[in-house]
Amino acid sequence: MCGVAPAIHSTGYDDLVDWIESGYAGQMSYFADRVDAYRHPAGVMEGAKSIIVLAYPYASASVDTLGTNHGKVARYARSGVDYHDVIHPKLNHLCGILRGAFPESHARGVVDTAPLMEREIAELAGLGWRGKNTLLLNKSLGSYYFLACVLTDIELTPSASLSPDHCGTCTACLDACPTDAFVGPHVLDATRCISYLTIEHRGPIDPDLRTGIGDWVFGCDVCQEVCPWNRKPVHRQRLKSQPLRSLELTELFTLDEDQFRERFRKTPMWRTRRRGLLRNAAIVLGNQRKTSSIAALSLGLADDDPVVRGASAWALGQIGDETAINRLRERQMVETDTDVQNEIAGAIA
Repeated sequence: MCGVAPAIHSTGYDDLVDWIESGYAGQMSYFADRVDAYRHPAGVMEGAKSIIVLAYPYASASVDTLGTNHGKVARYARSGVDYHDVIHPKLNHLCGILRGAFPESHARGVVDTAPLMEREIAELAGLGWRGKNTLLLNKSLGSYYFLACVLTDIELTPSASLSPDHCGTCTACLDACPTDAFVGPHVLDATRCISYLTIEHRGPIDPDLRTGIGDWVFGCDVCQEVCPWNRKPVHRQRLKSQPLRSLELTELFTLDEDQFRERFRKTPMWRTRRRGLLRNAAIVLGNQRKTSSIAALSLGLADDDPVVRGASAWALGQIGDETAINRLRERQMVETDTDVQNEIAGAIA
């Protein structure tokens, strides 16, 4: 999809400020650090007059069966390719076309890393409406797509007017969230969101939220999976290859930092770094409670990183058989980190 919106002051800016001040951004300090820039697209490109908004679909096939000791990966990341590396060259090409047609003009392409109210701008461009799960919905494409923008100082004719809201009385997305992350329609408490917890959050995950993570090792699609507008298959999918439909989790504990970098450096998983992905893997294995993961979790229990050790201790406690408890007691004798000691004690109890 493609549409054009005028570069105007954000009507949702005050809501963004309230969201940040309510603590719903969690550790994503980049929102507060750049909050003033969200007021107007000029905060991203001075002199911006128009914004070309584009939607780039990704494969939306579900994972019907999950292998032993595997964890689910959000659909957008299953290609194994960083979507920024795919989309940015296309935006640069489009910027070049604009400069070729208007040599004195300026343009800048962005993909979700600039302080820009993309979904609000996409609504202005007529690409869809804001669903109750906060995502942009479109009657044809649902929500399985990336948003990208090209800002320009050319005054382009805006697209059609705002799309009407087609959510009606449906609350499927709000009701299905495993961690109750929605404060209400259109308001997400990111600190409870599985996508945030498994990707953006640094450090240990709140024990009260761990079981809700279920099998999700990277991201989450639950609020999209239940949305009626995602029932229709998307035929114009781009990033189709899906080598990471799921991850085998036990092997991750054998990777050192260099091996992790070699395997994941050019994938979305790099965002979590090794600590985050192993922490997530341990939590998923703990939720699955399979004795076949004890050996891998024992490696995690001896890992150099205390966050990985703590998550592995919790997971062994969830499995809870004699072998798992013995591993915990052995580690308890040598563990020096207070937080990990507390995790081990709680796991044994």
